[in-house]
Amino acid sequence: MNKPTIYHIPVCPFCQRLDILLTLKGRYDEIAHQVIDITQPRPDWLLQKTRGTTALPVLETAGGHIIKESLVILQYLEDIYPERPVAQRDPYRHAVENMLTRMDTSFFSPGFGWLMNQDPTRREALREDMLNQYAQLNDFLLEHAPSGPFLFEEFGWAEAVFTPFFERFWFLEYYEDFTLPDEARYARIREWIDACLSHPAVQQTSREEVVKLYYDYSKGAGNGALLPGRMKSSMSLTPDWRARPWPPRNKYEHNATDAELGL
Repeated sequence: MNKPTIYHIPVCPFCQRLDILLTLKGRYDEIAHQVIDITQPRPDWLLQKTRGTTALPVLETAGGHIIKESLVILQYLEDIYPERPVAQRDPYRHAVENMLTRMDTSFFSPGFGWLMNQDPTRREALREDMLNQYAQLNDFLLEHAPSGPFLFEEFGWAEAVFTPFFERFWFLEYYEDFTLPDEARYARIREWIDACLSHPAVQQTSREEVVKLYYDYSKGAGNGALLPGRMKSSMSLTPDWRARPWPPRNKYEHNATDAELGL
């Protein structure tokens, strides 16, 4: 019998959501994982499966059916592997975690937008927007889970959804010198983030990997696009990111070459 297959991009936060859920359930090895090189056009065989769409992750069931969108795939995996539930089973508690997860786009979009910004005069406004997103999450947690550290008793559905972005925002710390202020309005979200980042189920990536692979995003080139004068994307699968030097942090003053990036 064929295994279900997940087609994914290394270091993609939406793909990592699936890895976290499967790890929590102890089912990771029951799914085949096929890496797709984001720096190359999607292969024809994959486009045939997805009917022309390029967004990843995509899950192909054992029966050959295609499921798209990370949150939809998460729910599918939760349904087919009901043991060790990650989502809340109580209707009200499940509604609470769904209200929180619906805040995900409002949280991660400003973070990626700030990373890709090339206008230094906008940095302060982008910083304030990001801080407002953290403050809104802080308020939600104070309302529904003031004692923490997680939304409920243990790392669960909302944590699987948000933690990949807590990890990706290491790139804001590196390229934009952004840290969450040590202020009361961020105390509860800071506690949540710290607890999430230390959980054993979320160790698929590292700060070094995120910073190195997302360099081109910091220069405004996302999804494997090539910058002027460059021959390889920082998202390239080769050479391995561990063999590359750390990129320059001064994204507004300097354009790193392939050689400087170890590409």
